[in-house]
Amino acid sequence: MIGIIGAMDEEVAKLKEKMDDVKVETIAAMDFYEGNLKGHPVVVVRSGIGKVNAGMCTQILALKYNVDAIINTGIAGSLDADIDIGDIVLSTDTLEHDMDAVAFGYPVGQVPRMDTLSFVADEKLRNIAREVCNEVNPDISVFEGRIVSGDQFVSDKEKKEWLSSTFSGKCTEMEGAAIGHAAYLNGIPFLIIRAISDKADDSATVDYPTFEAKAIDHSVRLLLGLCERL
Repeated sequence: MIGIIGAMDEEVAKLKEKMDDVKVETIAAMDFYEGNLKGHPVVVVRSGIGKVNAGMCTQILALKYNVDAIINTGIAGSLDADIDIGDIVLSTDTLEHDMDAVAFGYPVGQVPRMDTLSFVADEKLRNIAREVCNEVNPDISVFEGRIVSGDQFVSDKEKKEWLSSTFSGKCTEMEGAAIGHAAYLNGIPFLIIRAISDKADDSATVDYPTFEAKAIDHSVRLLLGLCERL
């Protein structure tokens, strides 16, 4: 069974419409839709925005539904000039950019007393997702790289440049690293998929509402194709 997490209703509503044999259970104020998507057993859930919501949601998928893999879909701000609005980024790894224990000798982004700076995504899932995305979204480009997360909507050019130079991130958002963190602790393969909705700079608040719907459409097509291949 695959767990599919979106942060917002818009990100999971179209997936729910495509599901069969659905039963719904509410846990921690989250509605878990269990059923079949393109013939594959899935649980689709809106986690809510931010790292705590995302981490809790992942843990419920691990303990309650015993999922075999977790895919997080959503939107993000680009940190790379080559990545345009509408393009897709697939995570090689993810980290928490707002974790700062430098005073204790840890590099910025690393959770103290953990044995890794970042949480590595599943290579097999990423390779399949790349192939599928090229097939179903031929009008956009697919990138692979680090996704950085924090409880902050980045709309400041200086912050964007810091995230890019410090972490070599491809995009920034608010949930992926928490999902990767929880999946890592539970030994569950995961992949973060992000459609770019803005440039994470001074234009972000203008770009975001305009391109949100387009970005979600790209993600939904990718997820439907991915479920057919798994």
